[in-house]
Amino acid sequence: MKVTAEKNEKLANMVFGTIYPLYLNRLKKNGRTKEELDQVLRWFTGFDQSTLESLIDEKVTYREFFQKAKIHPNAHMIKGVVCGYRIEEIEDEFELYKQCRQMEKLIDELARGRKMEKILREEKK
Repeated sequence: MKVTAEKNEKLANMVFGTIYPLYLNRLKKNGRTKEELDQVLRWFTGFDQSTLESLIDEKVTYREFFQKAKIHPNAHMIKGVVCGYRIEEIEDEFELYKQCRQMEKLIDELARGRKMEKILREEKK
């Protein structure tokens, strides 16, 4: 599928704090914890726990959330298909959309029981 400017804008204006509980509920159904979800989000965004919690409480949009984030340098290693979109094929002009799909891929892997050390990608030495 192809990302459009409309889809990108719609996502950018969604409130992260309203979606976070949906991520958490999905993970809990699969035996994962809030701590694991937060660990993945902290790794990906560079936020500390208190910043993450305040952004959720402040009801920031995805645009604001990702503008404040320092995306992990290994985020380029997150590949695959999420919601019908191949992450590595999302155009650079839709960076926010790509970052959201990368984050959702990490959450998806967590829900499917993947080990944390595999989710938190490290460069091979």
